[in-house]
Amino acid sequence: MEYRQLGRSGIRVSALSMGALTFGGRGVFAKVGTTDPAAAARQVDQAVDAGVNLFDTADAYSGGASEEILGQILKGRLDRVLIATKARMPTGNGPNDAGLSRHHLITACEASLRRLGTDHIDLYQVHQWDGATPLEETLSALDNLVRAGKIRYVGCSNYSGWHLMKALATADRLGVTRFVSQQIYYSLQAREAEHELIPAAIDQGVGVLVWSPLAGGLLSGKYRRGEPAPEGSRRFAGWDEPPVRDEGQLYDIVDVLAQIAGDRGVSPAQVALSWLLARPAVTSLVIGARTGEQLADNLGATDLVLAADERARLDEVSGSPLPYPYWHQAKLAKDRLSPADEALLGHQTRMV
Repeated sequence: MEYRQLGRSGIRVSALSMGALTFGGRGVFAKVGTTDPAAAARQVDQAVDAGVNLFDTADAYSGGASEEILGQILKGRLDRVLIATKARMPTGNGPNDAGLSRHHLITACEASLRRLGTDHIDLYQVHQWDGATPLEETLSALDNLVRAGKIRYVGCSNYSGWHLMKALATADRLGVTRFVSQQIYYSLQAREAEHELIPAAIDQGVGVLVWSPLAGGLLSGKYRRGEPAPEGSRRFAGWDEPPVRDEGQLYDIVDVLAQIAGDRGVSPAQVALSWLLARPAVTSLVIGARTGEQLADNLGATDLVLAADERARLDEVSGSPLPYPYWHQAKLAKDRLSPADEALLGHQTRMV
């Protein structure tokens, strides 16, 4: 297992981390998976044996059951792994049971600590933007939690580029703890993160954790053109995240993944994960699986290195036209690009 520095922090995390979204499988989360405590324990052990040291969950997953199960499994070895969790989503029906207010963050953190059975959270992430709460309030509350020793690092998730930059600038202005990472959706099926979030991560030294790197299983190879969603899959159960904007392109991508996988004697999922692991700024891919077999296959992606021509084929089939102002910059700003600009525009400017 490869370990990568998490942004500008001093900690290193495994290139593949394990998500606990399916643990518990209560309510709407049953559509994604219903991993019971025994099966979850086997999967965690499997991941630890493979060198995974970061486990990701959230207080919203199965009404807190995911945190409870993960905490029970990792009891006695929390000094050897890192736990990441999140807060922001509703945890009750009250008017203050959601969001990123000081009230909700502190209450949510205390509840997560109890469920996880630990005295600290390694990476505490705000799960989504809250435009109704001043950033100064959110960031100072997180800084208070860091100073109290209840969390060690803070990150964000599902922010836009301007949200991220405003948060970093506000933290710098206040002299409080900065986000060391962002957890984002990014895959061959959806590369919008390359427009703002990846360049911002490079420029600002923010680590990138990727959720749903297989696009909710769409890039696993089990979904094929003209065929219904496989029975037992999350799509079959009605889970529609992430959305499919261009079904034709999706299956074009799957076709290329299958071709490369067949030539290399590996799975399409491993090819998709290997492509993403080599993208600029990516720190760790948060993987999850319904079975131990799927998890073992995903973990094998760290041993696969794609050739330049294979990467080029995947780049081409998954690409899309540059939106404004990037097409304009690719044409007229190519003489003065920063490393962050190069992450998006470098290839295009060499073609202009």
